[in-house]
Amino acid sequence: MLKQKIIVVILAAGNGTRMQSNFPKVLHVLGGKTILDHVIHTAQSIKPKKIILVWNNKKKIKVSNPNNIPIEWIIQKNPQGTGQAILLAIKNIINNENILVLYGDVPLISIESIKKLQYAKKNSKISLLTIKMNNPYGYGRILRTKGRVSGIVEENDANDKQKKIKEIYSGIFIAPSQDLKRWLKKINNKNKNKEFYATDIIALAYFEKHYIKTIQPLNQEEILGINNKRQLSIVEHIFQKKQINKLLDNGIILKDSSHFILRGTLKHGQNVEIDTAVILEKHVVLGDDVKIGPGCIIKNSTIDSHTNIQAYTIIENCQIGKNCTIGPFTHIKDNAKLDKHVTIGNFVEIKHSIIKKKSKVKHLSYIGNAELGSQVNFGAGSVTCNYDGANKLKTIIGNNVFVGSNTQLVAPINIIKNTTIAAGTTVTKDVNIPCLVCNKKEQIYKKNWKRPQKSHKK
Repeated sequence: MLKQKIIVVILAAGNGTRMQSNFPKVLHVLGGKTILDHVIHTAQSIKPKKIILVWNNKKKIKVSNPNNIPIEWIIQKNPQGTGQAILLAIKNIINNENILVLYGDVPLISIESIKKLQYAKKNSKISLLTIKMNNPYGYGRILRTKGRVSGIVEENDANDKQKKIKEIYSGIFIAPSQDLKRWLKKINNKNKNKEFYATDIIALAYFEKHYIKTIQPLNQEEILGINNKRQLSIVEHIFQKKQINKLLDNGIILKDSSHFILRGTLKHGQNVEIDTAVILEKHVVLGDDVKIGPGCIIKNSTIDSHTNIQAYTIIENCQIGKNCTIGPFTHIKDNAKLDKHVTIGNFVEIKHSIIKKKSKVKHLSYIGNAELGSQVNFGAGSVTCNYDGANKLKTIIGNNVFVGSNTQLVAPINIIKNTTIAAGTTVTKDVNIPCLVCNKKEQIYKKNWKRPQKSHKK
């Protein structure tokens, strides 16, 4: 168990011009949250003293911080390389602190690899995360003298012999604050890019006869950076595959794992089945024996045990109880709550409503800002008229009410239990005693009436 405390510096001040976008590279979304949020979450997981975020804009962005670890923002107005960025970040850090440098566009770095790096730092002045690649193009190469790390040369400054080196530098390292500040003040920008490279500190440390330890990540994917939309797509695919494998290992049944997407977190019970083309977003909870049909989208919702969500249903910010049947083609949203044994059928929309146990809304209906009691039958084509043009108004329906087809309930309205509302009725007043409610309508017959015929005029 590692007890050494550390300060994390995350470099996120690059302009990201290759993303061809009007907002920063690290704010693009990967797996349901920003690229930067992934890095911050990993940094928080090692419980550092604080996180220093090097940013290029005075306007701070909202980042996740569930562990309430202090995040300090450093503005790098005119980026001139990683060396300048790190020096800005640590200039006020006291001596004898270990500094871990991460990158805001390298989101797959694992906690395990960082811990290996921390462990290696105990017996060295600097610990570097490196890896051997068959195609090292674009990365800085690790230079060794008699086996010991003696420097790093960037791709643009490497000669032909150095470019053949397979061991590359990921950009991630740990070094002591006092030495890091001293080395960074010595480096210059005499290179092809005219930038202050943090990598130049390695040669300085070597000439001071310090030992530099290299550690390899668990896999090459961890150090992949995102510089354009194509790379973002590649990393998204890798990220989804990792999540899918974890879910499969934990017992989820994915009928078609190549067409399943998780953009958030999933907490689940046993025997959960998910069909093809399902998307889960934000925080989703699925109980035991839940079945999700093809094409469903579920966002930030809880679905209790033994419930069946049928094809092409959308559920957003809702709670669904046990033993319910929902869909197909249903849309439930805006904090709706369904009790157990509720049936919601095809082409039904429910929003900001409560539906109690054993109630049914089978076909082609809309329920908004309503509360339905238990054992209510809400007929096909019926709606709650909850909006008067300015305000959302409430409909309350008691237990065991039967609402006939094609009925309009004009809110605000209260229907007492055991009431029956005839098909085609428009209800505009409260019903305070159990009864049959209907609107008297005259059925008219027109003799000798003929349907209009199509005109043959050109």
